[in-house]
Amino acid sequence: MKKLLAGSALALVAMAGAASADDHTTACLITKTDTNPFFVKMREGATAKAEELGINLLTFAGKVDGDHETQVAAIETCIAEGASGILLTASDTSAIVNSVEMARENGLLVIALDTPLSPIDAADATFATDNFLAGELIGQWAAGALGDDAANAKIAMLDLAVSQPTVGVLRDQGFLQGFGIDLGDPNKWGDEEDDRIVGNEVTAGNEEGGRKAMEALLAVEPMINVVYTINEPAAAGAYEALKSIGRENDVLIVSVDGGCPGIQNVADGVIGATSQQYPLLMASLGIEAIAQYAADGTLPQPTEGKDFFDTGVALVTDKAVDGVDSISVAEGTDLCWG
Repeated sequence: MKKLLAGSALALVAMAGAASADDHTTACLITKTDTNPFFVKMREGATAKAEELGINLLTFAGKVDGDHETQVAAIETCIAEGASGILLTASDTSAIVNSVEMARENGLLVIALDTPLSPIDAADATFATDNFLAGELIGQWAAGALGDDAANAKIAMLDLAVSQPTVGVLRDQGFLQGFGIDLGDPNKWGDEEDDRIVGNEVTAGNEEGGRKAMEALLAVEPMINVVYTINEPAAAGAYEALKSIGRENDVLIVSVDGGCPGIQNVADGVIGATSQQYPLLMASLGIEAIAQYAADGTLPQPTEGKDFFDTGVALVTDKAVDGVDSISVAEGTDLCWG
């Protein structure tokens, strides 16, 4: 895992060289919200790197996850401010494309962070976790942890939102494939025909949404024993719903993010395993790419064999499963949220 992270970072640093910005270079960071810890870390990474490189950084965020209109207005502001580039985590990956096209026509470099646009080449580049792999790792771990009982699992799928495609689709589909379930259309969730899937509910990626989604699925099947969650806040909500009926100790919960509170929840047994991603790295490398673009017009390049720049992922658990690469909670704690 450490080699992957170092390799990714060094590849972009080598591209950027010693590029520095003048006092007139402006970059923008536009996130889905400014409250989710994942996006807070992005802002920290972007802010620190912008200060280091002498870039004027403007930050914007939606009021809630899904606030597309605020992101459109932010892009328009960045164009008006003469920014050199935008780092964007899009709430609506398709609807934002026209605004992104307008920014690029005005000479701005647009880098999608974490959430690929639809189509992915609507942005100049994407810096992201391999979200399908992140899901696949927790699916493989859950199947391995259950052993023979995986054949009779009762699975709750706690997704992000109805809007598709999103990173939520990638994580959902990766989990199912890792668990050994045949996919329907890999570009959407909810069309699989495996009887082990109890159902899909959306959570908006927060604890309250996770609790309500878990309660809804428990009403369908009280003996759910595996819970996939889009992220760790949703996992915490699912755990509270299970705890309220005394089932918190006999259900496997898996998730994605790897934030410090989430890793603590793995240590505490709330989550069995989570796939850790690195938002601070995404944002800091994105600022470096904008600095290089402002200096000489160089465009960032994707990781070999992929259509995005892979910023790394690692499965974090203290209950390792044979055949599934993982790091310990102690290692995950050291890395959250780098």
